[in-house]
Amino acid sequence: MTTETTGRRRVGQDPAERSILSFLDRRRPAVRASVAAIGALVIAGLVILCAGPLFWLFKAATSTTTETLSAPFSLWPSGIHWDSFVQVWTRVDFGRYFWNTLALMAGSLFLGLLVATTGGYGLAVLRPKYAKAVFAALLATLFIPGVISLVALYLTVIEIPLVHVSLLGSMWAVWLPSSANAVNVLLMQRFFANIPRELFNAARIDGAGPFRMFFSIVLPMSRPILGVVSLLTLVGSYKEFLWPLLVLPNPQDQPISVALPRLQSSIDFSQFMAALFISVIIPVGLFLVLQRQFLQAAGNAGALKG
Repeated sequence: MTTETTGRRRVGQDPAERSILSFLDRRRPAVRASVAAIGALVIAGLVILCAGPLFWLFKAATSTTTETLSAPFSLWPSGIHWDSFVQVWTRVDFGRYFWNTLALMAGSLFLGLLVATTGGYGLAVLRPKYAKAVFAALLATLFIPGVISLVALYLTVIEIPLVHVSLLGSMWAVWLPSSANAVNVLLMQRFFANIPRELFNAARIDGAGPFRMFFSIVLPMSRPILGVVSLLTLVGSYKEFLWPLLVLPNPQDQPISVALPRLQSSIDFSQFMAALFISVIIPVGLFLVLQRQFLQAAGNAGALKG
């Protein structure tokens, strides 16, 4: 390696060369103090914008209704009250809605991953003769708004063709439509397509079949994209309102997203704030658990392709 090449590489890798401020500017105390102050202000602003509403919601849930309405920004004038969480969990049977939501999310996650992984595997690795036609059909469905197919999907759920069985009032009416997600299939297909073909050729030489390659090669290497698709599926099923409202007419079977608007006019304000706080904590917790998968998905996809 020549000196000129080494010099260019060092220049390209030096963070100071890609920065607005030069190395000499960074050595000045006034510049360093200004950069640190600006960074602290940006971080503080982000914390206030992101965590501020959640903190206020918790404060309203642990305060009395009178205190929240009279002084919305005061911090617990009469102390923290945990009664709202207990009352909303027992009085309005919020626990039932919570477990309904978990069941809805678990079924949507299992069926969604099953359809996305097998569909992406077939299109990216197995590549049958009709793969291009299926891929084009998947892309075409992305241009169809969901509200257009709502009536047809509802009529299908009321009476499934051929078997003539109605899924109305059961979780299957929510699980099956949510699992047929073209975006998740395409995400899996793009990730699986970046896995080197040499691995599959070597596995075929060793006598591995499609199922063995799927469970021994594809799935272990696809943990990042599995986390991304899992998070998208869970959050999507959690925030869905219109479809569960249509196919789950019994209030005892409805999830939190459908129950909250109905509870607003029947419970105390502080109790409603407690119910909102519980409902917000679920997607926030999911994101905190699976946030690393988003970063790993992009990095691992580039590494596999290279």
